[in-house]
Amino acid sequence: MNLFSSPVMKNLEMALDGSALKQKTISNNLANVDTPGYKAKEAVFKQEFERSLNAYRTNQRHFTFSTDRPSSFYVKEQGGTTMNHNGNNVDVDKEMAELAKNQLYYQTLVQRINGKFNSIKMVVKGGR
Repeated sequence: MNLFSSPVMKNLEMALDGSALKQKTISNNLANVDTPGYKAKEAVFKQEFERSLNAYRTNQRHFTFSTDRPSSFYVKEQGGTTMNHNGNNVDVDKEMAELAKNQLYYQTLVQRINGKFNSIKMVVKGGR
C-alpha cells in the first residue's frame, strides 16, 4: 500500500490544484483591471470537486456514489456585464474578497495535509 495515494490524499491534492487554478484566475483578473474590453474569468472547481468525491461501499447493498470520471477544473468567462466605461467588468472589491477566501481555503488544505504527514511521521517513529 502506498501511503501517499490514499483517497484522502488524492482528494486533498485535487483540492489544492483547484485552489491554485482559482488563485491564478483571480491574479489574471486583477492584472487586467484596466484592460479595455477584458471580461473577468472565474475558475470552476468546487462543484466539480464535490461531484468527484467517491464514497466506497463496504456492502453491496449500499448505494454507489462514485462517478468514475476524473474531475475537471476549468475557467469560464463572466460575460454579459460591463462595469467600466471601457467594457471591462472586473470588480476589484469582489476579486479581493475571493482572493482572501481562496487563501484561507488553501491554507486549510495545507494544514490538513500537514496533519496527515505528521500522522505518518508519528507511526514511522513508533508513536514518539
